Amino acid sequence: MENQFINLQSKRRSIYALGKNLTQANADLAKFIETAIKNAPSAFNNQTVRAVILFNQYHDQLWDMTADRLKSEVPSEAAYQKTVEKLNGFKAAYGTILYFTDTDIVKQNEADFPLYAANFADWSEQGQGNAQYSVWTALAENGIGANLQHYNPLIDDGVAKAYDIPANWKLRAEMPFGSIEAGAGDKEFMADADRFKVFE
Repeated sequence: MENQFINLQSKRRSIYALGKNLTQANADLAKFIETAIKNAPSAFNNQTVRAVILFNQYHDQLWDMTADRLKSEVPSEAAYQKTVEKLNGFKAAYGTILYFTDTDIVKQNEADFPLYAANFADWSEQGQGNAQYSVWTALAENGIGANLQHYNPLIDDGVAKAYDIPANWKLRAEMPFGSIEAGAGDKEFMADADRFKVFE
C-alpha cells in the first residue's frame, strides 16, 4: 500500500545541523505553526497545548539563558564547554517553539469529569505529542528541519520571566527549527516481531 502521509513521516527526522537560511516571513511561519497546533487532536477537544514562538533576539536569548542556567549543573568546565557547543547548535537555528500545557484546563477537566480525573494529566501529554508531531511533520514537508529538546524544568523560571508566561502554563518542550544544513543519519528500527502483535 502506498500512502503519501507515511512517505512524509519518513522526512520528519531530528535535524541538529540547523541554520537561519529560511525565506518565509516570520509572520507566515508563526501562522503555519499555530495552524498545525490548532488542528492537532486533544482529549475532549480541551486544547491544553500553548506555544510561544521565538525569533531573532528572543530565540538567541533562550539559548543563552539555557547555557547560563546549566553552568551550575555540569560537573566540570570541560563538560560545560561541550554543553555550550551543543546549545550553540540550537542557537544557530532560525527560531524556537516553546510548548506549554495549560494546567488550569487540566484541573478544570478533572473537576468537571471526575470519572476520568486520573487520566487528564496523561491525556494532556498525549496532546503535547500530537501537537509537536504535527508541527514537526508539517515543517519537514516544507523542507524545514527541527529537533525536540527538554531543558525544562531547569529553565522554567527563566523562561517565565523572560517571556511573561502565565503561572498556569507548564513548559513541556523546546523545538529549535531552521534551514537544514546537514541531513540526519540512517534511522535504525528494532525488529517488528519485538514490537508488534497482529491477531487475525
